[in-house]
Amino acid sequence: MTLLQLRFGRALPWRRCLSSTASRRQIKDITELPDRIHPTYQETRHNDLLALQWPSPPRNVLLTKKDRAPDVTESAVEYAKHIHSTYPSVSLIFEPHVANELHEAFSFPIYTTPKERDVATALYTTKVDLTCTLGGDGTILHASSLFATSKRVPPILSFSMRTLGFLGEWKFKEYKRAFREVYMSGAGAGYGSTLLGDNEDAKAPQSSVSTPTTTDHPDSSPTTTPNGWSAIRGKSMGSTRGARVLLRNRLRVGVYAADGSPLTPSPTTTTSPSGAVYAMNEVIIHRGRDTHLAVVEVSVGGRFLTEAVADGMIISTPTGSTAYSLSAGGSIVHPLVSSLLLTPICPRSLSFRPLVLPAHAPITLRLSEKNRGREVEVSVDGVRRSQGVGVGMEVRVWGEEIRDRDGKWMGGVPSVVRGGGGADGGPGGEDHWVGGLNGLLKFNYPFGEDG
Repeated sequence: MTLLQLRFGRALPWRRCLSSTASRRQIKDITELPDRIHPTYQETRHNDLLALQWPSPPRNVLLTKKDRAPDVTESAVEYAKHIHSTYPSVSLIFEPHVANELHEAFSFPIYTTPKERDVATALYTTKVDLTCTLGGDGTILHASSLFATSKRVPPILSFSMRTLGFLGEWKFKEYKRAFREVYMSGAGAGYGSTLLGDNEDAKAPQSSVSTPTTTDHPDSSPTTTPNGWSAIRGKSMGSTRGARVLLRNRLRVGVYAADGSPLTPSPTTTTSPSGAVYAMNEVIIHRGRDTHLAVVEVSVGGRFLTEAVADGMIISTPTGSTAYSLSAGGSIVHPLVSSLLLTPICPRSLSFRPLVLPAHAPITLRLSEKNRGREVEVSVDGVRRSQGVGVGMEVRVWGEEIRDRDGKWMGGVPSVVRGGGGADGGPGGEDHWVGGLNGLLKFNYPFGEDG
């Protein structure tokens, strides 16, 4: 008998006791996970949306959520538990502060990164197969910023949590269907009990992986078992049908000193070795707290365009055209239009109108010697750079190349959207964007009428 049994004079029922370190064991290092799986994107018949194709099931899923929102936190826990119970081969990754907040709600381990942003960004780039966001447009922008130095961003599956925004495609009540659609994208007809449709929408046929694979999950011993698709019951997507993806163009942004040399990375901004970062929405220069208007020399394609006298300037992507640029009077541009938007913020001249430029035309914003304030603020996707831009310094912006030399889709932010159109794969993949204009912006909404 144990000492406790002798002390109380009776046999005590066995009970599993969790030590004080149990919660720590539930948060594991992301480096224990296998490396990232890169999907491919196949053109569809109508070339509006792309078809997502996994070579093998995604294993590492990053969950990001809106902070300080208890209802979103509850939904995140529910979503994570569903993924773990239905797709046991999937490992869940959270940002450090979210992992510390949620780990006690799970009976299974979760993964996270060190708190140092540079280290975390590098690990996300090499480990994350798929990103899921719960929140609004700000949450999606934050998730995209975690890959701001990577040319290849993992697919983003976003759920709108009753917040105003154009980027959140799915409602949270659809999370089971949405995740399954993404997870099974690329699975052949041999997986699942039946085939979900027979739509030969993709141009290039995909080979079906039907041989057993070695389990790669960090919590299991290496054994030869069927892969993740084989373990999922129900309907598969089929080798020629995948979740629909909209590739959102990004901006490549670099800050240069007056002598033309790239600046040292800012302590609060992770940059690539070349000093450039990628932006999903926009880059903004603004006079900030200075009372004087900024004087900015604008060049397009290496040629001087104009000298802007304004509160600031916005260079945005088509995705960002419905954000700050829209409030400043910029045009609304469909996300499939490869372009850059140049929008002044409160210009002194009434003839300075917003411009829509080709995505391959580089734009340079140089703080003029005439500027009475000696520095302006620079922000990328809403994150202000810790050091501003001084007189003679430049902000250079290019549109991102989303295809490599072989014509393969590789750049941009792959956003999982609903497949539009009819059963024959007809056009209509952009219905979600048109619906956003009508439902959220009330586009051309007549005054004095209801509905």
